[in-house]
Amino acid sequence: MHAIRQHEFGPPETLRYQEVPDPMPPAGHVRIAVEAAGVHLVDTAIRRGEARGPFPLPDLPMTPGREVAGRVDRLGPDVEDAWLGRRVVAHLGIASGGYADRAVAPATALHELPDHLAAEAAVAMVGTGRTALGVLDTAAVTDDDVVLVTAAAGGLGSLFVQAARQAGAVVVGLAGGPRKVELVRRQGADAAVDYLRPDAVDQARAALEGRSPTLLLDGVGGDTARAAFDLLGPGGRVVMYGAASGRPLQLTTGDLVARSLAATWALGPRLASGPDGMRALASRALAEAAAGRLVPLVESPFPLAEAAAAHAALESRATAGKVVLVP
Repeated sequence: MHAIRQHEFGPPETLRYQEVPDPMPPAGHVRIAVEAAGVHLVDTAIRRGEARGPFPLPDLPMTPGREVAGRVDRLGPDVEDAWLGRRVVAHLGIASGGYADRAVAPATALHELPDHLAAEAAVAMVGTGRTALGVLDTAAVTDDDVVLVTAAAGGLGSLFVQAARQAGAVVVGLAGGPRKVELVRRQGADAAVDYLRPDAVDQARAALEGRSPTLLLDGVGGDTARAAFDLLGPGGRVVMYGAASGRPLQLTTGDLVARSLAATWALGPRLASGPDGMRALASRALAEAAAGRLVPLVESPFPLAEAAAAHAALESRATAGKVVLVP
């Protein structure tokens, strides 16, 4: 089989498409013939040799990849025979071999997929989708809200736009460049603003038509998030879930006190604090996608052999929605 192998930390070119032996599942595990593998921003940080959060850097050489969908083609000992041949999706954990023709997953990580749910959508929802639902649980969007979403054309942001509109909220999405702005409109946003324009703040105010935002969902941080934060009305709230710009939204208690605002970081222990933790969020996310209530934005997948190009595109913010590899 073929897999992406990394022998040293560094730029995208360190990801090499190589022929390797087929993996054999140990006890309690299955092997999946991969139909799609998810690419995450955390993957790019690990590739560069940058540890993120509580996760240590993996030993090299290694195969990246944390989300795979496909069909179970081999069982390890102590796995129910009924899993063989089933179409599944699994979250493997950090740097756990997903960029490959075949991947090994614990049987306890499997979610069975209905035939009508595409593999690309499944890998988007088992990781990014579960995070989106966790953030939305924290945000508690209602039909009284006016919501600003930064990075609204991203894998998370596009789901936030859909969910907030379904809750009855007014939604203004911020995205970088005309192509992404148009994608945000297609996700159902009431208005979309190009945050790369010098008059982006004025454009956002005009789009709000005199309304004050009550909720900011921010995964960008930096100057973009600060400009959006400054638009929040009295009593508003900001829910932060990332810092794609390289630095989180910078706030002081004075910023919050001045307008009686509330700020929350939605990731980390809080995200997994519900009943059954992350697995329950993933199950909910997959059910939403299967029912057609949330449709993950997945543009043209990259071939597995072009994983380096996928990383480069993701890091340069050239991609929209969830980035996916297909063997």
